[in-house]
Amino acid sequence: MKVTLIGLGEAGRIYASGLASLGYEVRAHDPYTVYENAAVLQLPDLAKAVQNAEIVISLVGAAASEAVAHEALPSMRPGSVFADLNTASPATKRILEDVALTHGVLFADVAVLAPVPRSGVHTPLMASGNGADPLTVTLSGSGIPIESIGGRAGDSATRKLLRSIFTKGLAALVFESLEAADAAGGTATGWLHDQIAAELGPDGKATIDRLLEGSQTHARRRLHEAVDARDQAVSLGAFNWMSSATVEWFRVLEGRLA
Repeated sequence: MKVTLIGLGEAGRIYASGLASLGYEVRAHDPYTVYENAAVLQLPDLAKAVQNAEIVISLVGAAASEAVAHEALPSMRPGSVFADLNTASPATKRILEDVALTHGVLFADVAVLAPVPRSGVHTPLMASGNGADPLTVTLSGSGIPIESIGGRAGDSATRKLLRSIFTKGLAALVFESLEAADAAGGTATGWLHDQIAAELGPDGKATIDRLLEGSQTHARRRLHEAVDARDQAVSLGAFNWMSSATVEWFRVLEGRLA
């Protein structure tokens, strides 16, 4: 099985090496990153990287996902699957499914349901779109946890953004709580940290660390996701007070990266 990874950021590298370890023939393309892994063939030309692949996985971030798909799809083999793992809007996913169809390519809108560094290639996935079922059959046969929910592209993205209202909001709430404790001074911060950890269960302290570190390190990407999650709530006519406040917190975190 030939698989091509587009995007060799943290998640892309993890999937490239993980799929290679499972026996896939892995190619990769990223004009901005050099990934030195003997099991992964990195090609500078995107068209050549995707032309013989049975599955192409895009992990380039939401901002670049549409442009990359438009560039890759014309060179893909008819009947192959383009799997978009970026957290983009449902509307964008539906547009890309339609574009893929004009090239005879199947499209899978894939939601990544946990941080990839935590479980690597075994991170839970959920797929929709006309390519969801064949992608699920292939990847699940290798032990990768993926569920097909059928439907159109955009259905997985919708569920992912509903989940993001909670997960990004939880991160914002932890930041706000601990910064208020810092302002209170004394031992308030340590005490509150322990209180939050206890509420989050046996792995509470590790969860807090992941929320704090991941949100700061990936603030720009998560700001984009927080905006999409808020917009999803707005489009559904649902209350968006918490998700709107979450956007403001990630704007603060993005500013701290400067």
